[in-house]
Amino acid sequence: MYGSLSASMNRKLQRLLKHIAALFMGCFFVWSCENDIRDVQNLNQKAINIEEGKQIESFLSENGKVKAKLTAPLMLSYQTDTQKVEFPKSLHVDFYNDSTKIESKLSAKFGRYLRGENKVYLRDSVVVFNMKGDTLYCKELYWDQAKAIFYSNKNVIVNRPSGKTYGKGLIADQNFKSATILQPYNSYIIIPDSSFLAQ
Repeated sequence: MYGSLSASMNRKLQRLLKHIAALFMGCFFVWSCENDIRDVQNLNQKAINIEEGKQIESFLSENGKVKAKLTAPLMLSYQTDTQKVEFPKSLHVDFYNDSTKIESKLSAKFGRYLRGENKVYLRDSVVVFNMKGDTLYCKELYWDQAKAIFYSNKNVIVNRPSGKTYGKGLIADQNFKSATILQPYNSYIIIPDSSFLAQ
């Protein structure tokens, strides 16, 4: 009797120890997972240094001649693997000819400069115009500084003294003397400006 009771208690004790071991292992697993997740997150998070500048005024020169002047209320410079500079509260650029006279102007509500690519991405209410009265309106535009061109694959409106042209995609020189709409729409189609640019 005593021996069978001992065997029964031994089985219960073994089951209890298994449950306790399972409980501890489960707690340990959850605890170790939490630490592992934190460790992984800490390893994946790289320290991002952000430098902030206010009331920015910057000049772009080429061969000792001023080619452009950029002004912006706020500039954020991100020091990561791909260094970038953002202008989250708008920017304005004046482009100069060789006589340092303004040839064209650009404005946008947001801009991002990728230093490695030497390109500027512009979005939100992008406007470019020259002194002849030609004006470009678009939602997104790229400025390739190395090639001195603007280009877009989005809807654009070009307003000239001779009339307004709608289309999709554009290539223009930096001074906006020459602009080509890649897919012009028929001039007889009337499209409201705001809904057209939203596409």
